[in-house]
Amino acid sequence: MAPEPTPFVRATPGAPADMAAHFMECGALDTNLSLAPGSRLVITDDLLDGTVIDAAALSMAAIVARDGQVARAALIPLGVAASKMSGRDRDRYEQLFALIEESAFAPQVRDSAEALIRAGFREARIRDLAAELGGTVGPARERYRAFLDVIRLLTEGRISDGAFLDEFLDFTRQVAGKLDFGIYAMCVDRLFVSERIPLGVKAALLREVLGYPPLIRRELVTTLLASPRVVPELIQLARSELSTRLDSRQQTEIRLYTLLKRSWQARRPTSDTAAS
Repeated sequence: MAPEPTPFVRATPGAPADMAAHFMECGALDTNLSLAPGSRLVITDDLLDGTVIDAAALSMAAIVARDGQVARAALIPLGVAASKMSGRDRDRYEQLFALIEESAFAPQVRDSAEALIRAGFREARIRDLAAELGGTVGPARERYRAFLDVIRLLTEGRISDGAFLDEFLDFTRQVAGKLDFGIYAMCVDRLFVSERIPLGVKAALLREVLGYPPLIRRELVTTLLASPRVVPELIQLARSELSTRLDSRQQTEIRLYTLLKRSWQARRPTSDTAAS
């Protein structure tokens, strides 16, 4: 049994009233977690800085998050809460962590949950987990910030398209599995919609994305296809590439997820734009 939910520290604009149910829906739909339907993807900071503090939502994030970094981040506030409990309340947290260990989608979080149970939720072990997470995510974020400078050089015409693509491939190789997928996805999404990025560069990026693992490819490509800000030429190119590269089942899956994202966008109030 999961611990009783605690109130949100602060509400994210447009966030669903029941964040745990929303995360469960994301898990059932086999998508990455988002702060709200049609909003940006969850990153580790959201689970560590009080944006999401409801215990039920954190528990669901640990279980259904496809992003291993996000799933492990959800364990840290739960572990802190467990370390302060005793008696029956501690037993309930132990049951929760046993459920996470058994059911979590991300293998990294299953190992971390088991380690916290074995350590009796000692604060030292929780700090170790936080340090492990920071040691993985921190350097990758530094590389991300450096890549933002490369994007600026491209928009200012100070590097060639080919040099930029080389930097993008190097950036992707260095951060793969080490950076919150939400941050990486946001970076790619902004490249696709930026008016200052040449269409030829966007086309090359699209072809790279189409070679990614299926879950990552689907997330990035369906966001592109569902975006009202992507130029029609890139949408047409994406559809053409998909028709030649993917089989009929994969194409159908892409279409369905694109429709889902468009329906989420249609449900979002205009004032929610800042949250994404």
